Amino acid sequence: MSQPVFVLVRPQMGENIGAAARAMWNFGLDRMRIVAPRDGWPNPRAVAMASGAGRLLDQAGLFDDTAAAVGDRTHVFATTARARGLTKPVVTPERAMEMAAEMIARGEKVAVLFGPERAGLENDDIARANTLINVPVNPEFASLNLGQCVLLCAYEWRRRTGDVMAERVEMAGTDWASAIEVEKLAEHYEDRLTEAGFFFPEHKVDSMKTNLRNLWSRMPLTQADVQTLHGILRQMVRWKSRGE
Repeated sequence: MSQPVFVLVRPQMGENIGAAARAMWNFGLDRMRIVAPRDGWPNPRAVAMASGAGRLLDQAGLFDDTAAAVGDRTHVFATTARARGLTKPVVTPERAMEMAAEMIARGEKVAVLFGPERAGLENDDIARANTLINVPVNPEFASLNLGQCVLLCAYEWRRRTGDVMAERVEMAGTDWASAIEVEKLAEHYEDRLTEAGFFFPEHKVDSMKTNLRNLWSRMPLTQADVQTLHGILRQMVRWKSRGE
């Protein structure tokens, strides 16, 4: 799938450019444009900070001004903490990347502007944007590092377009136990507990066995769990026999 271009406008520190590249590549984005970097380009500090994402910097487009950087785009988002007196729709990073995915699917070309570290985007930059992105941060401390802001947007892009599972279980060399495996485990415990005289008094035996079966069925057991529980019970029986 195509992706948005992330445009760093007048970034001041090479380290932050590198951090932005690293954040982008973390989430599968590799189209960066840089507008008038303060310390020139290329920047060795950016390369060092980018770590394994250095190729983004090698391929990054370099532009003199914002207008040139977004000239081929059909929709421009701008990250800013405030609208600065300009009437614009304002969305969260989550909604922005949802919109970007929908636009790109229709064949549009999208850019996301990120401002310089000291004061963010200027009015002239924001005026070129169609939609503003505002991160819902602590209003008493709204300043975000450039790399952090890029990371937030890149993460939301990944959530919208990648195969992201909200929850999963890592199976460490095993698989979930089948119903018959759990059934055999339940029978094993029921037989040994019967021999031990656990099911007493007589009028409660049926309900006690039902509760025990319900316990096993309620537990998300793996095959390794089942084998371990079988082994525990066998060892306890062997230990008791030695004691006799």
